[in-house]
Amino acid sequence: MLILLPPSEGKTAPTTGSPVALSSLSHPELSDIRRRVGDALVRVSKTRGALAALGVGASLEAEVRHNTTLWENLSAPAATVYTGVLYDAAQAASWDARMQARAHERIRIVSALWGAISPMDKIPAYRLSMTTSIPRIGSLSGLWRRNLDTVLRPLAGDGVVVDCRSSAYGPVWSPIDAPWVAVKVLRERDGSRSVVSHMAKHARGLLTAHLLTLDTVPQTPSDVADAAATMIGTHLVDLSLVACAKGPHELTLVIGG
Repeated sequence: MLILLPPSEGKTAPTTGSPVALSSLSHPELSDIRRRVGDALVRVSKTRGALAALGVGASLEAEVRHNTTLWENLSAPAATVYTGVLYDAAQAASWDARMQARAHERIRIVSALWGAISPMDKIPAYRLSMTTSIPRIGSLSGLWRRNLDTVLRPLAGDGVVVDCRSSAYGPVWSPIDAPWVAVKVLRERDGSRSVVSHMAKHARGLLTAHLLTLDTVPQTPSDVADAAATMIGTHLVDLSLVACAKGPHELTLVIGG
């Protein structure tokens, strides 16, 4: 089983540790590309138009300034640097040694800066979105689309891929040979169902942590659906698994509230 996660927009800058060592990250064959993207991020973050170039507002000026010292900034496990709703729901920052080992084996975070990393890879905080186009690099989604298959396809093998990525990160890589489940979350209130971003992230985080606790690893989309049905921490009122003619199976979790 391979679980695909997005990074979080919100990040907590480490206060201890050492600068990132590209050779120590998962898939070191991506090091040259990571260096190119990182160098380009540093350059653009130093320009007068950095906020506009990175597609962020004035409230994030300090984070963009932090990009300018990317290679000197302290690093920590990605599971503690990414602190958005999904990672908080998964309680990633407090995983014990067994959960950390399983996360390293079963999860890859698809990132605009790093490509694909393990939650246990040590990285600095940064501000960069997959929807960004950087001078001298171009479209980041296009760059990684050309380079991630060589590392993710062997990792997925013929096991099931559980896709919890957001729309910006989903198109970067799609499984070809492995069974594939895209996780969709709806909220049901007063008989009406709708997409609520915060709730979707929260449910995907709970599902991620739940899948890591399983001693028997799901092998098929049906196994993933069965596991989701036993997930605790949310009011699951309905669940469906639909096989699409093209693309992934769609696992829809309907949450009450």
